[in-house]
Amino acid sequence: MPRNRFVLVGLFLIVLAIIYYSFFDSGNTDTPAVTNPETYRAEVAQKRKDKDEYFRTSSESPFTDKAKFKSLVYFNPDPEYRVSARLEPFADRKKLVVHLTDGSEEVYEKYAHAVFKLHDEVCRLLVLKHDNTLSILFKDKTSGKETYGGGRYLDFKPDDAKENRLVLDFNEAYNPYCAYNHEYACPLPPAENTLPVEVRAGEKYDQ
Repeated sequence: MPRNRFVLVGLFLIVLAIIYYSFFDSGNTDTPAVTNPETYRAEVAQKRKDKDEYFRTSSESPFTDKAKFKSLVYFNPDPEYRVSARLEPFADRKKLVVHLTDGSEEVYEKYAHAVFKLHDEVCRLLVLKHDNTLSILFKDKTSGKETYGGGRYLDFKPDDAKENRLVLDFNEAYNPYCAYNHEYACPLPPAENTLPVEVRAGEKYDQ
């Protein structure tokens, strides 16, 4: 009888583990702790202010007529759009040909899939590697409406990926330079990187 009890306990623990990984770690994407939401919003606002200043003054700015440039347009910072994604790395790093807005192509490396939850939807995005930078090129249900139709980007350093986890902060989603200057050629998101939800965070597009 004790032996049967141990077997039942073991089966029970296995079932609990399956339930946990199916429902709670399915891209468990608890929002990473933001100690002080107001401080976080202030930090995001400052980064945006710094970017506006860069676009206003830098020779690398995509805006040719800097005198007319005032500021970029954004959604309000929202900590709910800062999520933790589970990474599913590729066993062998395959190459992916990415098309650019001018019809040319670039070769990226498939790094991993990022699995997370947003608006109660389990989402999955392909993470690419190029020139020692990890990038997510994506579209969502705001694309072509409130945001740039060609998609937006998130960039990371390789060190940002730790223990197969990566924090995706969509408040930092930005438009490529070609959104503001057609002389630039920008990578287009892979077809699989179209999210089934609205991402009302990051840069808008008001052109």
